[in-house]
Amino acid sequence: MTSAAHGSEYPGSSIGLPASGPGSIGPLSRRVGGFAIDWAATVILSVAFFDYAWWSLLLIFFVIQVLFLPTLGGSPGHRIVGLRLIRRGGEWAGVWRPIVRTVLVLLVIPAAIWDKDHRGLHDLLADTVLVRSR
Repeated sequence: MTSAAHGSEYPGSSIGLPASGPGSIGPLSRRVGGFAIDWAATVILSVAFFDYAWWSLLLIFFVIQVLFLPTLGGSPGHRIVGLRLIRRGGEWAGVWRPIVRTVLVLLVIPAAIWDKDHRGLHDLLADTVLVRSR
């Protein structure tokens, strides 16, 4: 492999995304930050309305994700940290992909398994990708 070929390998290169800037793969720090914001909102809503029941955490998180991913292109946490969810290829993720993606995130393990493009199994199965919006 030549140095030029090696230099073109970066997360997102195999799916046609830029190496950096808007449209590039969202870095782990932003993903974790976005998740933390969404989870904090989930906990606050659960405590306020459901006395912090475990089932309410899952339900509220699911509703937040499924409501905001298709409408705003990302959850509130994603948007605050500068991420957006798209279908691989840059298209709108649609409605069913965020549902599949969220169910898999709630299972935890699919979100912890990544490919060379830093896409979790949940994104691979839903054919989505979290990219930088700014």
